[in-house]
Amino acid sequence: MSIKRRSFETGHRPKFMVVVDETPECERAAHFAARRATRIGASMLMIAVVSPPEDFEWVGVEEAMLAEETAQAEDRLEAAAAKVRADAGIEPEKVIRTGSKASEIVKMIEEDEDISFLVLAAGTGTEGPGPLVSSIAGKAASTFPVPVVIVPGGLSDEEIEALAG
Repeated sequence: MSIKRRSFETGHRPKFMVVVDETPECERAAHFAARRATRIGASMLMIAVVSPPEDFEWVGVEEAMLAEETAQAEDRLEAAAAKVRADAGIEPEKVIRTGSKASEIVKMIEEDEDISFLVLAAGTGTEGPGPLVSSIAGKAASTFPVPVVIVPGGLSDEEIEALAG
């Protein structure tokens, strides 16, 4: 069961959540969310999800792999946050979670009652919009706890600014 959204109550404000990963289109989602957040006085949360490594029999290998993936996620988050600061002048909240990407996104939304929108960008390749967009906008769309904004991955900065405000 989803918690009540409180983003427009006193002491709260709406928050746009963006998934930061290794895909090139995630930059489009971050740019849209930053511009839209600035326009309406909202805040922004950037989440990176690290997948736990497969089971290893060698002691320490799993921990080392997870540490390396976490460091890469931190670097991606900081690079995306720096671009958001430069483009829109806002300081995004940054979160790293470990687990399944889709389930960690839902958990984050359930934990933060100010998250009002999940912003994703569709891939531009021939293989479709991407697995995250497909899973959330597909079967899970009717039960998802917040509206999902899907930004076409091929939009330019100028096109996004015209749409986001």
